[in-house]
Amino acid sequence: MTTPEDKKTRTFSSKVVDGMERAPSRAMLYAVGFKSEDFKKPQIGIASTWSMVTPCNMHINKLADEAASGVDAANGKAVIFNTITISDGISMGTEGMKYSLVSREVIADSIETVVGCQGFDGIVAIGGCDKNMPGCMMAIARLNRPAIFVYGGTILPGCHKEQKLDVVSVFEAVGARANNKIDDAELLAIETKAIPGAGSCGGMYTANTMASAIEALGMSLPNSSAQAAVSNDKRLDCQRAGAAVLDLLKNDIKPLDIMTKAAFENAITVVIALGGSTNAVLHILAMANAAHVDIALDDFTRIGKRVPMLADLKPSGRYQMAELIEIGGIQPLMKILLDAGLLHGDCLTVTGKTLAENLADVKPYPADQDMIHAMNNPIKKDSHLVVLYGNLAAQGSVAKITGKEGLCFTGTAKVFDAEEQALQSILNGEIVKGDVIVIRYEGPKGGPGMREMLSPTSAVMGKGLGKEVALITDGRFSGGTHGFVVGHITPEAHVGGALAIVQDGDSITIDAENNALTLHVDDAEIARRLALWTQPAPRYTRGVLAKYAKLVSSASLGAVTDN
Repeated sequence: MTTPEDKKTRTFSSKVVDGMERAPSRAMLYAVGFKSEDFKKPQIGIASTWSMVTPCNMHINKLADEAASGVDAANGKAVIFNTITISDGISMGTEGMKYSLVSREVIADSIETVVGCQGFDGIVAIGGCDKNMPGCMMAIARLNRPAIFVYGGTILPGCHKEQKLDVVSVFEAVGARANNKIDDAELLAIETKAIPGAGSCGGMYTANTMASAIEALGMSLPNSSAQAAVSNDKRLDCQRAGAAVLDLLKNDIKPLDIMTKAAFENAITVVIALGGSTNAVLHILAMANAAHVDIALDDFTRIGKRVPMLADLKPSGRYQMAELIEIGGIQPLMKILLDAGLLHGDCLTVTGKTLAENLADVKPYPADQDMIHAMNNPIKKDSHLVVLYGNLAAQGSVAKITGKEGLCFTGTAKVFDAEEQALQSILNGEIVKGDVIVIRYEGPKGGPGMREMLSPTSAVMGKGLGKEVALITDGRFSGGTHGFVVGHITPEAHVGGALAIVQDGDSITIDAENNALTLHVDDAEIARRLALWTQPAPRYTRGVLAKYAKLVSSASLGAVTDN
């Protein structure tokens, strides 16, 4: 017999396992370890992104076990299941990277599929590599069942010649080797020391950015974003998440109660203060879309006008996430932002408390640290994530301008129809001071898949051209990218955006003060070129990339397939 409490905490599992007619279902579950008493407990799906394809996720099976133990100890019944991950760092610069952003949609679809099919009453989702986090959150929003996201944690730094290393160090070493600044032995030493073990890439790159954003959103337990992958703190975080999802069930707190517009504004605010990845724009738009919350590109501009960049973190800064953990993680930063009136303190979180209540007893950073700047001494007084419009980006584009690169760049276009062509030109020394590297047909539909341009941007930095050339693309950037770069240009070239008709020698201006991306070609000439342009044939006609290209929305809308 289903009790009122069952209806509250076993809304979905009761339909799968209760009653005489569900005996076949119970029979199947006995075989996977259920005991008779488990059928009266809420069932919690533990979505694990464990995989040995990347160090970001190689430990998550153990974290899933810890989350399951937390559920079981709180009188729930945990069921672990897997979804996929891919490795951006390994596939970067290859054709395989086209599957990276696609994997976000696959992860979201697969978690929704398993939870919806199996009748789980709640969810703990554990993610490591970049696309795991928004993928998990999109599924959580669609399902709207009590849920918590757990970040798998950051990697510890590598070390070479007393210098801390991460994966971007290797990409930039490739450029340095091409410029004969280092030899083969030095490149090999960096290559073999940069990644010492499990965990996501160590700077304020996309994984750490999105983990921080989700914590600020209220969908992770406090400090989940700022724990090393291999640590007792992360193990306990998973156990607590397992127990906390049972409290969410009992109190009937669902993701869409937490994922409000104000909560998304908190996430954007924290991403800006941390100097986070441009991918956060794409992923926050996608997560908000799944939650039926109206967040648009212009919200990043509106919020960015009043929120300073405070964190001196890689790639543009000096420190890694592991070092931020040592001084307290992002909680003291959030307290600073709350006290400055920049966060909505009344937003509900997965603790069952408001953001302000969670932060009430947070201690400040040590007085002698210089990693997180004071509000009156910011690294940049406003956002580093700059949304640019203009005749090259009628529907918007996203630049990452920390101010260290300057705020305005005018140069001469060198045009490439694929990332590989641009990379070879950079490595061969064909890119010179004053060039604007234009990489097109790399958008969501044109790529398809919107590859990250970490290889070319790292090669530019390794060549010592970071302040002397710019790069623009309808693709996107790794969180590890820095330099004068503009991505997410929309409309993308494949659908007839003006990027498609840029020619070698055209003058282009990137103006981060006036938020403009301008092709210095008159309107009549642009119209003439567009009239002569024909859309390229699709690069893929069957399979997942072809399906993605047919379904995906513009990058300005989050590049989602669930429209």
